[in-house]
Amino acid sequence: MVMNIEEIKAIIPHRYPFLLVDRVLSLDDEKIVTVKNVTGNEDFFNGHFPGKPLMPGVLQVEAIAQSGCILFLKKYCDDPENTTIVFSSINKAKFRRPVVPGDQLIMDVKVAGIRRQFATLLGVAKVDGTVVCELEATAAFVKSDSI
Repeated sequence: MVMNIEEIKAIIPHRYPFLLVDRVLSLDDEKIVTVKNVTGNEDFFNGHFPGKPLMPGVLQVEAIAQSGCILFLKKYCDDPENTTIVFSSINKAKFRRPVVPGDQLIMDVKVAGIRRQFATLLGVAKVDGTVVCELEATAAFVKSDSI
């Protein structure tokens, strides 16, 4: 394990119930691999859907994005304490199969490019080695006091 939950919280501003990365398994200059343990007591399962709990696709996208934020703040940001990373586009998002309580979502996020204050990432989320979500996204590096 490269980073635990407390180390993750020291880098990104997200908190429960919106912190969607539990652990960083590996991190280098071009890629991060993270884990989200999907548990049945998560608030979103109360309404999505009663009797047939499914993790919303938008939260899978957010988990991939948070993983990318950790990578960008750790490896590409000169002033991580005063920088927030926000989505500027989400492209080619595909959902391949449902994510349900008990699943362990493994996110593999790679840097596709960095240009000025924008970074593009390619993200894939898997459960038991099967792709459940994939996307390309662009994020902007903004000064924290400007949002």
